Amino acid sequence: MPNAPVSPALTDVPILAHVVRNGVVESVHRGSAVVTRADGSIEHAWGDPTGLIFPRSASKPIQASAMVAAGLDLPPHQLALVCASHSGEPFHLQTALEILHGAGLTEGHLRNTPDYPVDEEARDEWIRAGHRKTSLAQNCSGKHSGMLATAAANGWDLATYLDPDHPLQQAITATVARLSGGSVAALAVDGCGAPLHGIPLAGLAHAFGRIAAAPAGTPEARVADAIRAHPEHLGGTRRGVTTLIREAPAQQRLIAKDGAESVYAVGLGDGRGVAVKIADGHMRAKPLVLAAVLRRIGAGSEAGYAALEDAPILGHGKPVGSIVAVGI
Repeated sequence: MPNAPVSPALTDVPILAHVVRNGVVESVHRGSAVVTRADGSIEHAWGDPTGLIFPRSASKPIQASAMVAAGLDLPPHQLALVCASHSGEPFHLQTALEILHGAGLTEGHLRNTPDYPVDEEARDEWIRAGHRKTSLAQNCSGKHSGMLATAAANGWDLATYLDPDHPLQQAITATVARLSGGSVAALAVDGCGAPLHGIPLAGLAHAFGRIAAAPAGTPEARVADAIRAHPEHLGGTRRGVTTLIREAPAQQRLIAKDGAESVYAVGLGDGRGVAVKIADGHMRAKPLVLAAVLRRIGAGSEAGYAALEDAPILGHGKPVGSIVAVGI
């Protein structure tokens, strides 16, 4: 689209990561990052955290909170999958089917974009078995199963559950605005076909802090508890986000979710939130920058940092450098 507006979260941004090859900086990544307090005010910021961003899949815990508030009632491992960009491992696909079958639905009701599993090993196994791209294998099938189950529980139309005017999507939009502390500034279509909400980066951080610190028994607390209990369902057995959540000290009550176009969000039990957006959308820099921010504020763990910072630069198949966070 010519002359589309560009958010200051993408333009008024510092260099946050260096790509180092054989001791020389080969490339740089610019971005924004923010830490919010429990009241939503800004504790630390790099770049402009007030500019609009699309959180992409980092929105899923917010969307899941709306579903629970609308009547979705699932055991924790299934609810964690509703928040997931899962790897497509067999237990992920089985859990998505559990959600659907529990609501009297089938895989055929899914309307998310068919794809292969995102995990390399799971994808190779899927293809070797002769499977094609399917909605079930696509990484958002847990969210879509939850959306369908929520619609079924309320007697809402199933065929149009992705329509922005559908009661389900209206409820989700209202929850995004409430938890982020402002209005939804833009509405788009996500890669999976679901509505996508444009909010400030600081709003995303604040929403995660509110979910992580939510009072027991609330929809947000149920979502946070499910993520903490089943991080492998949120990500996968070989995913950095899984390690980040699993290895965090219990008293931090940390939750996290990564998203496409290089977005990452974290919530802490004291109500603080963290959000990162790399301006060029390249996925390789965001975990390094997030690890640096978490170190700065004393959140996470050494095992979690190591999982996020595992970013070698290869030369002839061997490590010759790495991606490093700078300026944080």
